[in-house]
Amino acid sequence: MKLISWNVNGLRACVGKGFADVFAEASADIFCLQETKMQEGQLDLPFTGYHSFWNYADKKGYSGTAVYSRRLPLGVRLGIGIDAHDHEGRVITLEFDTHYVVNVYTPNSQDGLRRLPYRMEWDTAFRSYVCSLDAHKPVLICGDMNVAHQEIDLRNPQTNHQNAGFTDEEREQFTRLLDAGFTDSWRTLHPDVRDVYSWWSYRFHAREKNIGWRIDYWLLSSRLLPRVQEADILTSVTGSDHCPVALTIDL
Repeated sequence: MKLISWNVNGLRACVGKGFADVFAEASADIFCLQETKMQEGQLDLPFTGYHSFWNYADKKGYSGTAVYSRRLPLGVRLGIGIDAHDHEGRVITLEFDTHYVVNVYTPNSQDGLRRLPYRMEWDTAFRSYVCSLDAHKPVLICGDMNVAHQEIDLRNPQTNHQNAGFTDEEREQFTRLLDAGFTDSWRTLHPDVRDVYSWWSYRFHAREKNIGWRIDYWLLSSRLLPRVQEADILTSVTGSDHCPVALTIDL
């Protein structure tokens, strides 16, 4: 089973940069999107053989998630069931017979860390949510989680320490999520690999210089780790300031 996750940073813009070709070439069983930046009815983008599910933010042109799945899930849930966190279109959960797939676009703490207090509330609530799912059946979590967990996960850790996405608080919350029974699939399979990132700033030719961050993930319930066959970061795919991340797993 092949699964893809990609922060497209505006799906309508990404469609103009070859999204359909990337989608077709990937031939994924599940393809998750973050930061679609759309409202319902703004784009008709069906793909033959796929069911699609959308979670839109109340605010226009902001946030938003989507999932394309070959298999029809048993159920689909939008959000995490907490009103304070469910107006920005950040989570879609698909339930299947043997597992859940959770697509998430984690809030950014923003410049000056002005949203860090909210981010801490979000991380705690999201961890509680996925743990409640994991109590029933294993969980696959994907998306832009807006945190580089370790120094190895970004090019310039010293100069970015306590910047949004690399604060001690965000990194500790990510550690708590892993400690709650989840595994970072790519880092587990590639423990010592450096200079492989999933996001690059549009400024200062960062992607050309590979000055990036690894903030996009496939996490999974740790008991699923023996089933993982491959985890990839598709750095050659353009069309967004993020690249897709992929997971191949026997489910």
